[in-house]
Amino acid sequence: MVKIWFESPLGMMCVRQEADAIVGLHWASSAGRSDETEVLREAVVQLQDYFAGEREQFDLPIKVVGSDFQRRVCDAMSAIPFGYTCTYGDIAKDLGVPAQAVGGACGGNPLPIIIPCHRVMGAKGLTGFSGAGGVESKVWLLRHEGAGGFLI
Repeated sequence: MVKIWFESPLGMMCVRQEADAIVGLHWASSAGRSDETEVLREAVVQLQDYFAGEREQFDLPIKVVGSDFQRRVCDAMSAIPFGYTCTYGDIAKDLGVPAQAVGGACGGNPLPIIIPCHRVMGAKGLTGFSGAGGVESKVWLLRHEGAGGFLI
């Protein structure tokens, strides 16, 4: 596995690659030794473009490491357009599973931001977020995408 670190508006982040695909994105307390691959460099460029407001969708080779159910929930989250939200219940209904199971899969999303779990809300509004900064990071991302109007 190779990794690259970069600074974002939400703090230091690390992108992980296995084989030819991005398999992880997480917040880091500090930077480590970065590896240089074309895929990692492109991931950082696309993430920086997203944070700069110049990108709404990612075009990266990704691989969700996890169960079939995890991949199905990640596919559903990936289908939520930039600037929009849906609920755990909406995804649960589409997949024919309990909303709590969807919540667990969202919390286990290995590629936050790239797979936009921040766009998934609870039935009564804003819920937690597994990234560093928790709900504050989720609020930042939703406002960044213009989807934070419900917060006012």
